[in-house]
Amino acid sequence: MRDVRLMSGDSVSLLRQTVPRFRLDALLHQQLTRPGMRLALPPSGRPQTLPEPIFPQHPELLGEENVDEEAHQAAIAGRRRWSAPLVLRAMRGWLFPYIKSRVLPGDFHPIIAYLFTEWKCNLDCHYCWAFDNRVKGMTEDTAKRAIDWLHDDTVCRVLALMGGEPLLRPHFVHKVIYYAAKKGFWVYLPTNGRLLRPDVIDRIADAGVAVVNLAVDCVDEKPGLPKALNPIRPYFDYLVRKQYRYGYCVFFNINICRNNLEDVKQLTEIAHENGIATDYHINETPMLEEGHFQHYEDNETFIRRDDWPRVDELIDWLCEKNRQGYKMVNSVQRLQEMKRFMRGELREWGCRAGQNSIIIRVDGTLAPCFPMYSATYDWGVIEHPKFDVRQLREMKRSCEPQCFSTLNHNLAYCYKASRAIRWVFRQALRGFQGVTGSFD
Repeated sequence: MRDVRLMSGDSVSLLRQTVPRFRLDALLHQQLTRPGMRLALPPSGRPQTLPEPIFPQHPELLGEENVDEEAHQAAIAGRRRWSAPLVLRAMRGWLFPYIKSRVLPGDFHPIIAYLFTEWKCNLDCHYCWAFDNRVKGMTEDTAKRAIDWLHDDTVCRVLALMGGEPLLRPHFVHKVIYYAAKKGFWVYLPTNGRLLRPDVIDRIADAGVAVVNLAVDCVDEKPGLPKALNPIRPYFDYLVRKQYRYGYCVFFNINICRNNLEDVKQLTEIAHENGIATDYHINETPMLEEGHFQHYEDNETFIRRDDWPRVDELIDWLCEKNRQGYKMVNSVQRLQEMKRFMRGELREWGCRAGQNSIIIRVDGTLAPCFPMYSATYDWGVIEHPKFDVRQLREMKRSCEPQCFSTLNHNLAYCYKASRAIRWVFRQALRGFQGVTGSFD
C-alpha cells in the first residue's frame, strides 16, 4: 500500500489510504461544530409563495431555430457584443453594490449571496461533500423571504443559486430566477447539466438568468468524476448558441483532480473553440468533518504528493493559455497560487466572507462561506444576521490558508479600491465588451 500526501492543517500530513476528516485547526473545528448552537428561522405568519412566472415573456426567442450564428462566431473571435441594457444589468448587480459597500457605514454589506435551493444531487462526484440526499430543498417561503430581505435590507444584487443540483426542481428554480430578476438581481445558476434540457434552458433564460456555470470535470466519465461533457453535449450546444439571443453567458467550472489533468486541457480548448470562459479550482478535501461524505477512503480524485509535478505542468499550461488571451475567471497570479495551496503553503489573503459574501442554507440559516455550510455556529438567519467581524477575523486565521475560493479571492483582491477602479476604467475604455472577470 502506497503512502500519499494530502493537504491537512498548516502543513502537509503523511497519510495512508484515508483522507483526514477535516482540515481546520482542531480547536476551531470544535468551536464551529458544537451541537445545538444554530437557531432555526422563525416563521413569519402565513407562509409566503413565489409568483407564478409568465412564460414565455419572449416567445420570439423560443426554439432551436432562433440562434445567432454570426454572434457565435464573433464570440469565438473574442468580439461578443453586449447591449446597453445588459451592461447596465451587470453594473447594477456588481458595480453599484460594490460602491455602496465601500461608502456605507458598517461591515456587513453582502455583494453576492449564495442561495442553496437544494442540498440534494443527482450525481456523486467523489470529491464533493456538498450534498446530502436526505435533506429537503428550500421552501418558497424561505426563498421569497431571503430575496426580499437581500433586496430591502442589504446592498446585495447578485444571487447565486446553489446545491447540490439546483435543477432537481426546475419549476422551483424557474420561479426563483423569475422573482429575483424582476427585483433587479443578477442571477447566477451553476449546474452539472444533466437536467439542462432545451425547454429548461428556454425557461431559465426567459426568466432572466445572467450566467450559467456549467460544472464539468472531464470529457467522458471517469472513476469518481461523473460530471462529463459528452453525456450533455446536445444540451451544451443549445445552451451556448441560445445565449446570444437571450443575453446570458456561459462558462465551464472545472475542478482539477489527480485523474483528470488531460481532460482539463481538452475542456479548456473546447471552451476556447466555443468562445466561453473557464474557471478552475484545485481539488480540496473537506474543511469540516462531513458525516454524510462517503469517500474519505481510497479517493481517486484527491491530489497526492507524487502528483504535484504533473499538476504544476498543467498550471503552467493554463497560465500560458491565459496569457494568449483565453477567457478565464482566474488570473495568472491566482493560478500560480494553486501550487502553493497544494503544498499547504498558502497564507492569509484577506477573505471578505461574512461581510461581502454570504451563504443562505436551505433552511434559511446563514453562514459566511461555502466550506462553513455544515458548521453549527450561529451566524443568524435571513432577516436577522449575526456576523461579528472579530469572530470572523479570528476564524479566518485558521481557515483562510485552507481555502481556495475564486470568488472570495476576487472580492478580497478588488477591495483595494485602486485595483477595482483600474479594472473598471480598463473595461470602460473597451465599452464594457469582452470582460473576463480577471482582475490582474
